[in-house]
Amino acid sequence: MTSTLENDAVPRRKPVDLADRLLDIKRIYHEPDIDRFPRARQVLDRFPDAQRIQVLSHQAIPGLYGNEGNVEDWVRIKQEVLVLGEKKSLSARRNERSSDWIAPSTANGCAMACSYCYVPRRKGYANPITVFTNIEKITGYLERHAARQGIKPEPNQCDPVDWVYDLGENSDCSVDALVSDNVRDLVELFARIPNAKASFATKFVNRDLLDYDPQGGTRVRFSLMPKDTSRVVDIRTSKIADRIAALDDFVAAGFEVHLNFSPVIVYEGWLNDWAELLDQVADGTNERTKQQLAAEIIFLTHNEGLHDVNLGWHPKGEELLWRPDLQQLKRSQSGQWNVRYKSPWKGRWVQELTDLLAVELPTCRVRYAF
Repeated sequence: MTSTLENDAVPRRKPVDLADRLLDIKRIYHEPDIDRFPRARQVLDRFPDAQRIQVLSHQAIPGLYGNEGNVEDWVRIKQEVLVLGEKKSLSARRNERSSDWIAPSTANGCAMACSYCYVPRRKGYANPITVFTNIEKITGYLERHAARQGIKPEPNQCDPVDWVYDLGENSDCSVDALVSDNVRDLVELFARIPNAKASFATKFVNRDLLDYDPQGGTRVRFSLMPKDTSRVVDIRTSKIADRIAALDDFVAAGFEVHLNFSPVIVYEGWLNDWAELLDQVADGTNERTKQQLAAEIIFLTHNEGLHDVNLGWHPKGEELLWRPDLQQLKRSQSGQWNVRYKSPWKGRWVQELTDLLAVELPTCRVRYAF
């Protein structure tokens, strides 16, 4: 007699896509009268079953920010909570490193959970996505700001021709695009501004962006690090292999594609792992992509407060990030005490990595390294 199990194979569970794992929104905190903004209505319609909780301000949500007990629910909060607010103060800040200007945020926070991310330092024990819903005001401001700049007078490390505006200082735009059309609106804006381009770094491959029409007006900086290190500290992000596999596709779609080698984390054998990563990029990209590549190299900066938070939810990552034997204190512009690799050693390591890049990926110029 034939076994029933032999005839009726147990169906395999379909793997859950990373995008579906990132967001399962159950609660939306929102400022009063937020649905006067079409973008807010879009987000609310996208998550119709979520509980809606009115708060006075997106910056002060009782029980969410500043609640040390939330550290145990660090990832769950990112997955289940959204915040909707209005960006009331608009300004473009001078940067002159990765970009000429830091654009007003259209979002902050993130559904991913990279353990070195500096944004949670400002919020305290919770860091879900906040969407700013007055997108028309923000895009209007940016268009007027770019018009006032006129033609860029001379090339710099940001770009030889265009003024560059960083869009995602406090968020990941590829993930933000899962929640609202703010990112699409920004890409469309910079496709038509003649003297400026947008720029954002990402650790998430959102192939919906390939349907946008950037016309060369948006630079996507894919963040890369050795895959084994990424598995420990890049929590809830796209695999390094998937990011590399996306490079050609984004170039073909009309984006400018650069690389963020960030953060560079030093450990025994780190440079060998970077050699392997650079080989993977070289082997995984076509000549068109290689010829337009440029890189930012940023060595790790960590923070004692973030270290303490991380010990509450992901202590394994701190074995890589918190290395007092290799690090020294340095006060940040905001007055916080950060830790960075000790100066004499760091200078040597920066040179070793830039030398390696010149050998392994010679067409990729270094925009800056520190």
